[in-house]
Amino acid sequence: MIGQEYWNQDGLILEDVELAADRALQLGAELSIVRPELKANGCAVRVMSAANTEVYRAPLDPISLWMKHQQ
Repeated sequence: MIGQEYWNQDGLILEDVELAADRALQLGAELSIVRPELKANGCAVRVMSAANTEVYRAPLDPISLWMKHQQ
């Protein structure tokens, strides 16, 4: 997800939300290293259910997101 634009890159089928959330965090960390410019754009890795609803979102830059909420 870049800003409000969703980019579907297909996906993985995982057992449960906890495992999927962990994988989303790992992927977000990898993307932050490979494409650091995405951190400044509010990008995130989304976890979707089989019913196509979002069940988890891992921001690529969670620290800046946290700081924004503190202001």
